[in-house]
Amino acid sequence: MNLTSIRSAIVLTVALISLTHAQAQEPSAQQILEGARISATLTRLEDGLSGNLQKNGTNTPITLFLRGKDIQFQFTEKRGPLRIFHMRMNDNAFNLFELIDGKTIDFPAGKIIEPIAKTDLTYEDLAMRFFYWPNPQLEGNEEVGGQPCYKLRINKPHGAVGRYEVVYVWVHRKFGAFMRIRGHDQHGDLIKEFEVEDVMKVAENVWTLRKMQVATCDPQNGGRRISITDVTFDAPKKTAPRGIR
Repeated sequence: MNLTSIRSAIVLTVALISLTHAQAQEPSAQQILEGARISATLTRLEDGLSGNLQKNGTNTPITLFLRGKDIQFQFTEKRGPLRIFHMRMNDNAFNLFELIDGKTIDFPAGKIIEPIAKTDLTYEDLAMRFFYWPNPQLEGNEEVGGQPCYKLRINKPHGAVGRYEVVYVWVHRKFGAFMRIRGHDQHGDLIKEFEVEDVMKVAENVWTLRKMQVATCDPQNGGRRISITDVTFDAPKKTAPRGIR
């Protein structure tokens, strides 16, 4: 082997080692999705994550908590009582319950797609149950608002209820927070879009959303936005560095 061949072999070997190292460092789709789940944020917040749903000048206060392996969310509609829900999760199941007069009641599956306080968020959306669907697929990398993101595809499990058949999630490569979610129906048409406008740091290496728009889209008109709700969360009391924008 001559000197030129040896140099070429060395260059190729170094390139292959670098590529293998980069691939080894790349997280799996499951790891990316788990890191973006709201539960990753709530484990660091003793007082939960509080905020508002805002539509047409009306605010609906909401709060999210982590209770063991369950996520609890609660909200108060205008002049209405406090409503409390539990989302129970494990590797193969998802259950939603409402707490009424101290009793845990199964939440009817048919109501999961109903809007909350006439906003664009349904119970399905607020629980973000699609973050717990199995077998996410990493489809590559794309930018959202100039920010580098992983793009994931998640298919609805067999037998699951809800409007979404396929959900795409964009997760920030550095911060691990989701930046965009698009839900599609059984025909592949866009019916709901979540667009994060700002994120905040809630603990060391833990980021979550500060402000997001949730839009209902018209599947018969190319996914055109027809209604929008603003979702904002308050910064934790102890620390609240500004987000990426």
